[in-house]
Amino acid sequence: MTEILCYEDSYLRECKATVTEIVGSGVVLDQTVFYPGGGGQPCDTGTLEWDGEISEVSEVSRINSKLVHQVTGEIPYIGQIVVAKISWEKRYQLMRTHTALHILCGVVWRDYSAQVTGGNMTPLRARMDFELAEMSSGFASEMETLVNKEVKSERDIKVSNLPRIEAFKIPDLIRMKINKLPPAIEEVRIVDISGLDLQADGGTHVNNTREVGKIRVVGHESKGRINKRLRIEIDY
Repeated sequence: MTEILCYEDSYLRECKATVTEIVGSGVVLDQTVFYPGGGGQPCDTGTLEWDGEISEVSEVSRINSKLVHQVTGEIPYIGQIVVAKISWEKRYQLMRTHTALHILCGVVWRDYSAQVTGGNMTPLRARMDFELAEMSSGFASEMETLVNKEVKSERDIKVSNLPRIEAFKIPDLIRMKINKLPPAIEEVRIVDISGLDLQADGGTHVNNTREVGKIRVVGHESKGRINKRLRIEIDY
């Protein structure tokens, strides 16, 4: 099984790894810095480098429970030691974006007790859906003011792991309307924005809210009777 290093350190940009298996045009590594995707966050892209060769990693996906790095170019052989490198600019933009969504979720939960019904992100752009009966332009403007106040509060962000039985003793740990955490997961990864938001989450995040930058609420819309959407963008 591949050890996913970014779960412990989102700022790690590269690592040495050994190829353990070839799957089609992809490779399985014993460890990786690549985020495999999930929770609305896309997978990382980047390169594998070895013996003067450089091949692009265009996608990371799970195939039969194996984490496969899809390679464009030469494929290293089994047992080859490679340097796995992520496209850092893309990763860091996604870290900022994902943290911005957690800030938004934390504010909406704190002030309106509204659960999340969906979400998605690309670098510096995202949307989140909430179980809300109403959402006006005034609400969207209010949210922009409140989330940027939290950014400026410079709240630290910590990641930890707890046994499942202990994690689920924490009230409101799952903010999604539908709990998508697989029953087989025995340890739960928790992201804590100090004093604002505490959630089970598998994505990558910055260490402090100040790194997010200015959040702009660029759209709001109704997606059903009690399902409302906010769209955000993060300034460069």
